[in-house]
Amino acid sequence: MKLLGLLHYLKFIAFTEECEKQQISMGESRPPYSPFNLSESTSSNNTGRFQLDGHGIRGGPRIQDLKKRGHGSRSWIKIDVNGDTEILELDKAFIMRHCSLPARDLRLLDPLFIYPSTILGREKAIVISLEQIRCIITADEVILMNSLDGSVIQYKSELSKRLQSNKQHSDDQPFEFRALELALELTCMSLDAQAIELEMEIYPVLDELASSISTHNLERVRRLKGQLLALTQRVQKVHDEIEHLMDDDEDMAEMYLTEKKQRSEGYPVSDLGFQSGTFYEAKTLSKSAPVSPVGSIGGVHKLQRAFSQLTSSSRHGSFISSSNSGENIVQLEMLLEAYFVVIDHTLSKLSTLKEYIDDTEDLINIKLGNVQNQLIQFELLITAATFVATIFAAVTAVFGMNFEEATIFNYPSAFNWVLIITGFLCGFLYLSFLIYFRHKKVFPL
Repeated sequence: MKLLGLLHYLKFIAFTEECEKQQISMGESRPPYSPFNLSESTSSNNTGRFQLDGHGIRGGPRIQDLKKRGHGSRSWIKIDVNGDTEILELDKAFIMRHCSLPARDLRLLDPLFIYPSTILGREKAIVISLEQIRCIITADEVILMNSLDGSVIQYKSELSKRLQSNKQHSDDQPFEFRALELALELTCMSLDAQAIELEMEIYPVLDELASSISTHNLERVRRLKGQLLALTQRVQKVHDEIEHLMDDDEDMAEMYLTEKKQRSEGYPVSDLGFQSGTFYEAKTLSKSAPVSPVGSIGGVHKLQRAFSQLTSSSRHGSFISSSNSGENIVQLEMLLEAYFVVIDHTLSKLSTLKEYIDDTEDLINIKLGNVQNQLIQFELLITAATFVATIFAAVTAVFGMNFEEATIFNYPSAFNWVLIITGFLCGFLYLSFLIYFRHKKVFPL
């Protein structure tokens, strides 16, 4: 930005010198612009800017006075660097101006919408939507969505306690990292506690189902499996979000808000002094010797030397800032890696639980298949016995008819022999069926 401003300034100096030459040649003179007018116009243009400190807004009304009760305002909890909390009524427009956030980022914090867990690094803020903890972290404060949920109350009290306890001993960790660390810690602890509770509830039900297959046990396992899948998706989203941040160095560098704020507050003063000094020096030269080409060339040479010095200083500053951001990226990466291990352990625990459910389902399917095979075997035995009994019934039915010309009916013992022979043949046929089934390994006997 400084290089671009200096290029525009050089074009403005060249245009001013050409205008002065034309005015001198035509016998007209016009007083040059005063640097004080430029500073006044610059200061007048900057009066509309809002800068938030620890107590309020400089150049505008305080946050405490901006409690809008109209449509769109919500209850927020403000936590500053000292750990002091305050409940405010703020609308989206003020938060967008104050934190330089687009409207789509605020939709992530809206409790009316259901969005997966997200961590976004912006120019002046970090947008966090982790389970029930939905907040905006800046370099000086945390704006937390006010809610009666236990996670929100615990986050507010724990953050205030940690910030107040850090007053006694120094902490090298920036404010935004401490707020981010607490949000990750509470989220990981909450998800891990839910996983442990679900694990303690699922294992006895699965053991009971494996020993006794019933409709009631199957319904309980189905309900618990639905809860497990929903919890796994939530844990997976937090896992993927942390992994995405760790893989992207630019996103991690964007989240170092304290360093960016210090750079933004330190550069404009030097830029303003440099611009006003060079501008005043160039105007003095053009006013003392307006028609001398040597003087104008010397001024251009001075500007070129100043431009080269500014380029070298900007390169040195960018090198220092890049090295500092590299260290900060390492610091943030270590922070994210610690909680990535925790959430990965929770995810592996849920994966193990899901595998145990799948193994139990496979065992149940094997048992059901075994029972079905036994039913099929019994059905084969019944079918073979029915076939043999049908043959015996057919023979008895034939002898139940009254045939007048049949001589066999003249012997009373003939009917008994027919029944004995038929029963023997049916028994032999049924035994043949059993031997055949055993030979084909339809079922063991």
